[in-house]
Amino acid sequence: MLSSAVFALASLSTSYAATIVSHSAPFSQGDTPAVLGAKSNLVIANKVIAPDGFNRSTVLAGGTFPGPIIKATKGASFSINVINQLTDSTMHKTTSVHFHGIYQNGTNYADGVSFVTQCPVAANDTFTHNFNVPNQAGTFWYHSHLSSQTCDGLRGPLIIYDQNDPHAKLYDVDDESTILTLADWYHLPAPVLNTILGVKPNTTLINGRGRYYGGPMTDLSVVNVEQGKRYRFRLISMACDPLYTFSIDGHSLTVIEADGVSTEPLQVDSIDILAGQRYSFVLTANQPIANYWIRSLPNTPRATFAGGLNSAILRYKGAPAAEPATIQAISVAPLVESSLHTLIDPGAPGKPVLGAADINIHLRVDVLNGIFSVNNVSFIPPPIPVLLQILSGARIATEFLPTGSVYVLEPNKVVEVTVEGSEFGPHPIHLHGHDFDVIRSGGSNVTNFVNPVRRDVVSTGLLGESVTFRFVTNNAGPWFLHCHIEWHLEAGFAVVMAEDPSGAQSHIGSASESWEQLCPKYNSLTPPQLGGLIP
Repeated sequence: MLSSAVFALASLSTSYAATIVSHSAPFSQGDTPAVLGAKSNLVIANKVIAPDGFNRSTVLAGGTFPGPIIKATKGASFSINVINQLTDSTMHKTTSVHFHGIYQNGTNYADGVSFVTQCPVAANDTFTHNFNVPNQAGTFWYHSHLSSQTCDGLRGPLIIYDQNDPHAKLYDVDDESTILTLADWYHLPAPVLNTILGVKPNTTLINGRGRYYGGPMTDLSVVNVEQGKRYRFRLISMACDPLYTFSIDGHSLTVIEADGVSTEPLQVDSIDILAGQRYSFVLTANQPIANYWIRSLPNTPRATFAGGLNSAILRYKGAPAAEPATIQAISVAPLVESSLHTLIDPGAPGKPVLGAADINIHLRVDVLNGIFSVNNVSFIPPPIPVLLQILSGARIATEFLPTGSVYVLEPNKVVEVTVEGSEFGPHPIHLHGHDFDVIRSGGSNVTNFVNPVRRDVVSTGLLGESVTFRFVTNNAGPWFLHCHIEWHLEAGFAVVMAEDPSGAQSHIGSASESWEQLCPKYNSLTPPQLGGLIP
């Protein structure tokens, strides 16, 4: 199977050579993307870029990779108008945008999940996401939630600043220059990659720049600091697949946030970060004036830092414009998830005993011939979004599509979920509409009901291991729970938590007329209008 996949990848690379294989100067953009406010237009369009020196057509927000920073303060009301200008039929021409980590309490229709909360937005159409964020602040991001379109480039940071940040005294600088994005990059379009078993990225991009094996020595991202200052860096994994091990030569990292939730400060020297996860850490620029390697090693075969791969540069003010000569030290204090503790209102809901929640769900994950199943059911996007099914009267599990993939949850209950690890892990599990308390981290036998980390993406651990977390059903609507490795989600690794279907209508209220028109417009499209065509 592996040899045939490699052959297929080589053949597809050749067939696309005429359109996307070109070595050129690196994509010319600053290391800090443009900034949008809470009320903005977000234009989704195709553009040929070469962030690693290799030209390819992409799907971008705002014409850059990563996309523009969406910036707001706690309590903001958002109105993000997604404008679809996609024309390249080798990739999906429809789209949707999900604001990862935002609860969308009362605005499930704005969650942006194709076939769960909406139909995709057709080319030359728009859809405005109106939602409030009254009680969240931290590091979030946005990305496509249609098939694996994220991997064609539609990803960007979303930062909500807290004017009363409990950690404010720990740092001096927290702005656009201290956002660090990690992303895997592919030289083939995602619809092609969906057909290949075991596909791996060509490049790691840090803040939109990187190098690939055998490629040109493109410019790397430079992060500038001044000796003596303390910086709050916001680390976002926008990866489609890899787990990254992140570190900065010569510097310790004090973690103060996980997935939009403040944590007790924890000093580490490296961070394992899975797809969709975010961390804030404080770095004190207390080393001699010089250049230092920023390292982000993916868990892919033969990954290396040779030639500046998987790397960026931390540059002190006054240091020469040169690549670092620093040597990576052995990590002696790596981040261990179970050592993180929520800072504000800690404690898991319900009785402090495993299996003693109001609702206990065990999700067994299997994979056969590249197709994933959860409790023997592989998720297939339904013809009618789950939210529309609820608003049309569906109430019990047997009334929902896709059959076997929708779990109906009563309101105001403590839910305990255990997800098994499987092959091709560890799997980053993301729950929409909530964060959750991780009472037992993946691969650990230690439980913590008193002050566990609270987050929205968690590792299952490896095959034979599992993770357990809890949340409360206080947000009526259908919420996606899925593996955040895009290729695994595309292959069926997902379920829907239909929370209080009977109360959803009153909790959500009326969706906009433009939301109601998304499905009729989408259902009228022809295959060329849908895109994603493979020659």
